[in-house]
Amino acid sequence: MSDLSGHAALITGSTQGVGLEIAAALHQAGAQVLLHGLIRDQSAIDATLRCETDGNPATLITGDLAEPMPDGPLAVADAAIHHNPQIDLLVCNAGTFIDTPFPEEPFEIFDKTMKLNVYSHWVMIQRFVQHWRENQIRGRILMTGSINGRLAEPVHVAYDTSKAAIEGMLRSLCVTLAPMGIRINGMAPGLFRTPLTEPALQDPRVMRWMQLHTPSGEVPNADVCGGAAVFLLSDAAEHIHGQMLLVDGGMSVWQQPDPPSDWMNSSMESGS
Repeated sequence: MSDLSGHAALITGSTQGVGLEIAAALHQAGAQVLLHGLIRDQSAIDATLRCETDGNPATLITGDLAEPMPDGPLAVADAAIHHNPQIDLLVCNAGTFIDTPFPEEPFEIFDKTMKLNVYSHWVMIQRFVQHWRENQIRGRILMTGSINGRLAEPVHVAYDTSKAAIEGMLRSLCVTLAPMGIRINGMAPGLFRTPLTEPALQDPRVMRWMQLHTPSGEVPNADVCGGAAVFLLSDAAEHIHGQMLLVDGGMSVWQQPDPPSDWMNSSMESGS
């Protein structure tokens, strides 16, 4: 029931990390994949090659989703629709993450974060919904949120705000679009190994801290998001509307993890 043969999908921000793993999983499930990246460089070309096989080619669409607004995201959406007017799957995954202490955070960082993480999703979804209604296509949408939409961090005010906004938009769009035959859900990743997170995870203290705050004790590669995305976009999830699936190893349900005895003992011995 998770076969996506005959479907076509645009995945924004899909030349690396979570977006690429979602695109690869959709391709493996049989969907035609349209990847999106800011520029056409070697890594983007390599990502495209990974998501195609004989008889099922992939396409790379480039464009800035944050600037200008709304023309940037509209251009990407129109390019995808022009390439395949029957496209029926949209994955709004593109986003930015910038660490800045709030008292010193320039407005420009908050503005850029909201444009890419929130506004571009709104514009893309509206354009696809217009196309689907005009052509009687029962579209399906997946929005990438984050555990940060539920659990806050002190230096991530802009990012946390944007991901909380995604959840609010998801609920409102659900009740708006479901009567039109358009299904929308979301997926909120926890911490994975990606090109963006790998530098921090090289610090064994950071890795240990994250393992201690995740019930599964794992910080996996981003490919664990692929199966969840395929499921939510497939017929197997036909009666699932407006839900944010947290793919986080249980981190979001652990109120206040108790550190293990070896952690406590080592902290006491070090005088911390």
